[in-house]
Amino acid sequence: QVQLVEPGGGSVQPGGSLRLSCAASGRTLSSYTVGWFRQAPGKEREFVARIIWSNGNTIYGDSKRGRFTISRDNAKNTVYLQMNSLKPEDTAVYYCAARRVEAANWAYWGQGTQVTVSS
Repeated sequence: QVQLVEPGGGSVQPGGSLRLSCAASGRTLSSYTVGWFRQAPGKEREFVARIIWSNGNTIYGDSKRGRFTISRDNAKNTVYLQMNSLKPEDTAVYYCAARRVEAANWAYWGQGTQVTVSS
């Protein structure tokens, strides 16, 4: 069992930056992939980025590449999502999720954290 906690989030003006964190407990993540998703009001959940813990390989959703960076801290068992040049359309609840590398489905989810981009 993997528990994911996402402190942080908050409000920022357009063009600003924010870093989200996802702290994992219960298991070491060496066999896991950790990802970020987001869901805006009235919209479907959207993939943001993911990282394979063991080798650091990353993939990003199309509109996030170049503005968002996913990274991990092995010592803290934590994954980060650095978001730069934020736009109002980035406003959403952001969720951290984890799955075993070989699994098809994301089995573990955090509670979500609100990010609001507004002037």
